[in-house]
Amino acid sequence: MPVHNADIAAVLSKVADLLEIEGANVFRVRAYRNAARTIASLPFSVADILAEHHDLPKLPGIGRDLEGKIKEIVATGTLSQLAEIERSLPPDLSLLMKIPSLGPKRVQAIHKELHISSLDELEKAAREGKIRSLTGFGPKTESKILEEIEEKKEKKMRIKLAEAEEVARSLVDYLQRIEGIGDVVVSGSYRRRMETVGDLDILATVRPGLHYESPVMQKFIEYEDVAKVVSKGETRTTVLLRSGLQVDLRVVAKKSYGAALHYFTGSSAHNIAIRKLGIRRGLKINEYGVFRNEELIAGQEEEEIFHSVGLPFIEPELREDRGEIEAAQKGSLPELITLRDIKGDLHTHTKATDGRFSLEEMVGAAREKGYRYVAITDHSQHVTVAHGLDARRMLQHIDAIDRLNQKLGGSITVLKGVELDILEDGSLDLPDEVLRLLDLRVCSVHYHFNLPADKQTERIIRAMDNPWFNILAHPTGRLINERRAYEVDMGHLIEAARARGCFMELNAHPDRLDLDDIHCKMAKEMGVKVAISTDSHSLTHLDYMRFGIGQARRGWLEPADVLNTRSWPELQKLLKRI
Repeated sequence: MPVHNADIAAVLSKVADLLEIEGANVFRVRAYRNAARTIASLPFSVADILAEHHDLPKLPGIGRDLEGKIKEIVATGTLSQLAEIERSLPPDLSLLMKIPSLGPKRVQAIHKELHISSLDELEKAAREGKIRSLTGFGPKTESKILEEIEEKKEKKMRIKLAEAEEVARSLVDYLQRIEGIGDVVVSGSYRRRMETVGDLDILATVRPGLHYESPVMQKFIEYEDVAKVVSKGETRTTVLLRSGLQVDLRVVAKKSYGAALHYFTGSSAHNIAIRKLGIRRGLKINEYGVFRNEELIAGQEEEEIFHSVGLPFIEPELREDRGEIEAAQKGSLPELITLRDIKGDLHTHTKATDGRFSLEEMVGAAREKGYRYVAITDHSQHVTVAHGLDARRMLQHIDAIDRLNQKLGGSITVLKGVELDILEDGSLDLPDEVLRLLDLRVCSVHYHFNLPADKQTERIIRAMDNPWFNILAHPTGRLINERRAYEVDMGHLIEAARARGCFMELNAHPDRLDLDDIHCKMAKEMGVKVAISTDSHSLTHLDYMRFGIGQARRGWLEPADVLNTRSWPELQKLLKRI
């Protein structure tokens, strides 16, 4: 039974949650949390590495003890230490930690005073008005908890794209090894690179003559991660994986492969619009092909579907019926950005604050990716939990970057940056005499998320008034499936950025993907450029750029719309406000 990185990370996170509720040593809790984040961010399968080498490569924050625990999870699917903790604490208490309004102390109080151990019990108590009676809660907190529970229910069966990618990669690799298999591709929202995925739709073809005799369906249900076979047929089989994720596999005829790929990629609204165009031409378009009367006239290649209705090929990320068909008719589809267009990363962290690798290691990894520049943007002083840099430490950091640039001899340019807190009154977290020494300033809201929309918007725009402000990082503060965006008038923010020569970040971390696709398109239309940055805290996080590119493509962004497609001299001119 395969154990995915997400499974390992979930066990480690649960241990951290329960330990924190118990009131365990903060450093012990943090070690488990950091290990969970490290494992979740790896570009390779931990289980595969252990199967081949029996030991893990050196990973930040994972010593011999934690490596032993990871090996136990891979071997057994669980952890004996977790079972021990669960004997003293109900295991579902960790789920209460996923409610943004609840921290460990509040969960502990709720459990101790109201004997609540599950989300259902929490919801019932909140609806009965029992939460507000606890010290430190009140009616507003109770209402907020109910709101967050409802949000969690709505998002329950959608997983983040990065998690879906790991599952899909393993499944596709398994299917491609089946005798007689041809094409194997994951379609649906996954192919459109949506930030969350509800299920996986996989299309496959088989060698001619094997369509109904192929072993693919039997092999599919024998995949070791399958927990339940929902239905099994000659051309379609549906299973549930151990995680609860549904996977549909369809075997289609080669002559219909392009039509099926288009149909099952979606979106539904896009497909309906394409079918309507077909009807006007006397055509019927479905998952089997393009038909004139009963004659199949196209469908083997996906491009044929578009050509049959007089359109050029439309990239999967654009297929949401948000103007892509009209743009195709006018010949004005965007030339979407690709990973090859990116010249550097403008938001990364090192061990100087809460990153896990040294300055030299992060820069070396960026250079290996072929980047021309990388910005080191460690936190400013307000983020005390990340050991943020005060003015004195920032000056030392600047000197270290200058020395490294001299040593590198121009093979890559290390930009002196900072992730700078926007304080509650809109001021910035370091003095101007320090900020002026930097190449760029990435500015963020990290606290007071609950301000009303007008106050939050005013706060950020006041920060933009400072001439050293360059890029608004993760502009809505959301964490996908965990913390919703703070309230802000995004149109007003983007207009303020345009007027002041500031830019918006598309944070490529798969937990954030912030800006979303709608606001990326809004920025493009309002003439504000976007920085696609990874917010890397580890070497492997630099690979998150691909998630940012997918989101940017969904937002219609072209290379010219993105800051870090430019050379450093070109970028330097754009960043200069004084």
